Amino acid sequence: MRKISAALSLSIATLATGFLLGACGDSSTPNGTATNGSTATPAASTTTSSAKGLKIGSLLPTTGDLASVGQQMLGSVPLLVDTVNACGGVNGEPVTLVQVDDQTDPKAGAAGMTKLATLDKVAGVVGSFASSVSSAAVSIATPNKVMLVSPGSTSPVFTDKAQKGDYKGFWARTAPPDTYQALALAQLARKKGFKRVSTVVINNDYGVGFEKAFVQTFEKLGGTIVNKDKPVRYDPKAQTFDTEAAAAFAGKPDAVLAVLYAETGSLFLKAAYQQGVAKGVQILLTDGVKSPTFPEQVGKGSDGKYILTGAIGTVPGSDGKALEAFNKLWKDKKGGAPGEYAPQAWDAAALLTLAAQAAKENTGVGIASKIREVADGPGTEVTDVCEGLKLLKDGKKINYQGASGNVDVDANGDVVGVYDVWTVGDDGTIKVIDKVTPK
Repeated sequence: MRKISAALSLSIATLATGFLLGACGDSSTPNGTATNGSTATPAASTTTSSAKGLKIGSLLPTTGDLASVGQQMLGSVPLLVDTVNACGGVNGEPVTLVQVDDQTDPKAGAAGMTKLATLDKVAGVVGSFASSVSSAAVSIATPNKVMLVSPGSTSPVFTDKAQKGDYKGFWARTAPPDTYQALALAQLARKKGFKRVSTVVINNDYGVGFEKAFVQTFEKLGGTIVNKDKPVRYDPKAQTFDTEAAAAFAGKPDAVLAVLYAETGSLFLKAAYQQGVAKGVQILLTDGVKSPTFPEQVGKGSDGKYILTGAIGTVPGSDGKALEAFNKLWKDKKGGAPGEYAPQAWDAAALLTLAAQAAKENTGVGIASKIREVADGPGTEVTDVCEGLKLLKDGKKINYQGASGNVDVDANGDVVGVYDVWTVGDDGTIKVIDKVTPK
């Protein structure tokens, strides 16, 4: 992707600063350690140009702490746009896509969202993935009347703020909030017989929100959180983790819930191994680190075995009626199979286009007014986006059934999902071994 000019990046970063301070100031992150204070420049590219048609953006991490997961979903949005344009576009015109790398950084995400909203004048955006980045971005999207649909920001903070009316309907997500994933993982931990669990989380909306939900659920199920009074929350910009590793594994827990991002998480788990504190303790992981490269990032021990062998985790799964067709399209166009959150990103982009067609206008206000109707309305069930667009053009109502799930977006912008249970094998490969639905 090409870089935007230095002058443009400076003006964007300056414009975004006011928004960013507001976004971070009321974040659930206790110490507000979301950025390193440097000026970040989002990379951007544009495809499929149209002056009059619907313009959407993507704000996803191709670099930074979540790059290994972000790159797996990156191809979904242009694939959706190409599919839609091949069957006539939206409201009679082709769809334009502007792609921005948020660098897994709230500051870069705020700058990128400001560019998309004020310079590119997009109507909707697929993004972001990191909850901390989406928190910064949605504070800019809302006043600019841009519909933001995240394929992976799972913090419960968004539900709370949506209930208060903070987003005015300009927020939704196609991945379920961590209140559900935490419930699923807590149930899994108790099912496996773990009674005493410690927690360590990245200190941002995602980590702290997950921690809170897991602790509440695990205790209700009769479990004990060993370090409840002294939770371990690490700085997203940290480079060493000896102190955090020692604290997280203290007190002889049966298992340690580690809510991490891949880059920093690999350093934490290495530190725990090198100190010898992880021996005999089950590692519980989440969606933030589920990528094929993560076991290699953590590395091997002195015995030649992968440090992560035997670790188990959860990740929002995909069981939608459109999943088979999506997988086939991906294989035909790109080869292989789509990665984590690719179905959620496809569905996020699909909802933007379908809602614009339902509103018969290419604006954020129009999309926001119709997105819940096309996602969970009383109309004809459709799994094919082109079929849905045709029915809407003819004045019919639809109920889109996605690749990730039924994407029944509620009043808070939330969906309920199913979770894959995964583990790391002796050879370092990640395998899905079960599915769990929170109850």
